[in-house]
Amino acid sequence: MKNKILFGASLLFGLMFINSGLNKFFQYIPVPADLPENMVNLMKSFMSINWLMPLIAVVEIIGGILFITNKYRALGAIIILPINVGIFLTHAIQAPNMLPMAIILMGINVWIIVENREKYLPMIK
Repeated sequence: MKNKILFGASLLFGLMFINSGLNKFFQYIPVPADLPENMVNLMKSFMSINWLMPLIAVVEIIGGILFITNKYRALGAIIILPINVGIFLTHAIQAPNMLPMAIILMGINVWIIVENREKYLPMIK
């Protein structure tokens, strides 16, 4: 049962990041009209750095694909972790109304990292 829940959470998590990465390239999800002004300014600042959003998009897509696969899930979790920390901090500071979703995403990512901790041990020995 635990493996099915783990796979379901990993599948949804990975698909969310793949979707987010693809949206950065194709802009098929409209920007909410009620976005706070500080978030709009933050996004404009990020987009003024020409290479930043494409880099984040590629990392999200690759990390999301790896996160879905059982064999490379641990690698995907580590790849997505910095993006996830950024999402969490952005929502904690700029848009607290979306903080519960950021906490859920962070929780899934940390859960996968804890479940695969034995795969990371050789890196720190």
